[in-house]
This record gives sequence, C-alpha cells and structure tokens, in this order.
Amino acid sequence: MSRTTVSFDSAGIPIAAHLYTPDTPGPGRRPALVVGHPGTGVKEQTSGTYAQRMAEQGFVTLAFDAAYQGESGGVPRGLEDPAQRIEDFKAAVSYLTTREEVDADRIGLLGICASGSYSLAATGGDQRVKAVATVSTAEPARQFRLGADGTQDPAVFRSLLDAAAAARSAAARGGDAGAMAVFPETAEQARALGGQHAVEGFEYYCTARGHHERSAKTLAWESIDKMAASDAFLAVPLIGPRPMLQIIGERAVTAWIAVEAHQRATGPKEIHWIKGASHVDLYDKQEYIDPAVDKLTDFFTTALATG
Repeated sequence: MSRTTVSFDSAGIPIAAHLYTPDTPGPGRRPALVVGHPGTGVKEQTSGTYAQRMAEQGFVTLAFDAAYQGESGGVPRGLEDPAQRIEDFKAAVSYLTTREEVDADRIGLLGICASGSYSLAATGGDQRVKAVATVSTAEPARQFRLGADGTQDPAVFRSLLDAAAAARSAAARGGDAGAMAVFPETAEQARALGGQHAVEGFEYYCTARGHHERSAKTLAWESIDKMAASDAFLAVPLIGPRPMLQIIGERAVTAWIAVEAHQRATGPKEIHWIKGASHVDLYDKQEYIDPAVDKLTDFFTTALATG
C-alpha cells in the first residue's frame, strides 16, 4: 500500500487529500472509496486509518480534509458547513473518476462520525456513487440541536444561536467574531458537560491518543446557524436501490441517529453492531476496528463487484 499527497477542487476551495493505492497487482482498474473524517478531525486521524486498512484490502482510497479545515483551503477556519461538506464528497468522487487506476463505475463512500451523515446525503444526490457505508454515524445538526443522546434541553441550542448571532453582528461592525471552543480544558470538565461520550472525545482529540496539531479545537460561529437549517438525512430515501451499511458500537450514545437514517432508507440497508464498542472506540481501537474493516470489506467487495 502506498500513500500519495493529492489535491482537488470543491466549489472553488482547494481540498488536501491522501490517496492510498494497493501495491498488490490487480486485474485492471480497481474499485475506490472516498473516506471522510469526523467533525473537527483531519485525514491523518481515523479516516486515514480506515483508508489505509481498506487499501490493504484492495481498494483505492481517498482520505481528505474538509473545506475550511486541516490542510484544505477556505475561510473562516474551522467552519462546519453541511452543504460544503456534502459537496466535498461529490468533488472527491469527481477526482477519483480522473484517476487511471480507478474504475469510475465502482466508487463508494465511507463516512465516519459527522462524515457518516454527509456521505449519506452525498450518495442520495450523486448517482455515480454505487454504495455507501458509515462508521459511528453522527449528524452534526442533530447533535447540536438535540445533544449526542437526543435529550438535550432546547434552551442549550438557543443560547448557541444567540452567540452565533452576536458574532455575526460583531463581524459586521468590524470587530472580532471569535470562535466557539469545541473541547474544555480537562477530562473532568468534559464529563460535567457531556458525560462519558464527551470524555472519550476529549481523550481522542486532546491527548496523545489521537491528537493532531491540525485537528480543529474551535468552530467558526457561523457553523451554528448553518446547522440550524440543515438536515443531512433528507436525501437518504434517494440512496435506494443502492446498498447502505452503518456500523455502530453497541454502547454508542449516538446510535439513535443511525437508527433514524436506517428508517428513512428505501433500498438494501443494514446496521451492523460492534459488540462492546462506544462511538469513539471505533476511531482507533484495534479490537473494534478489525471487525469493522472485515464487515466493510465484505460489503464493498459485493457492492462494487464488476458488473
């Protein structure tokens, strides 16, 4: 397996990516996967791990940094724009169709966490995608509005909308709009704010476990009101008759999001539960990634088979 640094355009924004290519000989052009990272993540973290593992299974894979994040272009930095995130996936598909080693008729999407919902939306609107799979499906708009477990007091999101509105007004007057901190300073503070799920996110992004210097620690305030008007699942019914797989940890507090997407799907669909795993466990823990990769390999081998 070899890794090459590449770039492509997404609605005028340069996107930085890593292309993973199997070293083993293959019969002609290969099936390919676009792999998207979690919210605030970068291609060197969990999406890169899955891209590498799937390349080892014989797929050409492309892990990219979302627009406004990582090494990709776009201002303001740290913007989480659902529409642009969906466009990034489609642009990545376009890029793969130009690669000589890729069979343009056998391209699938693999989204992790936030990219799970964005990959579903992109598949619904792009018939070039032949199959879609997700790991630890999350939908940022739902998480911000309803909380990771779906039980958040509506007043919490209203307060974020107030802050986003104030930031826009400050910018209009030439002031500093500031940014929203994604993580607290300690694991104890994370637990107080969001329980064990928040602690696991803190441990992955803010400690040596998964920290990367380009991983976003703040979000542009514009992200909040963009998510207020977003629903990445509107296009899910359009995925059928193409197949859809979601891999979820059985302890994931976000599982309700995947279940909702599953209920909206109209074609072949499956939720595959990973025993003992939480949402974040599937980012980097070998004992959970191994069975996830096995399932993904079986799914995409069948879904992207020749003819």
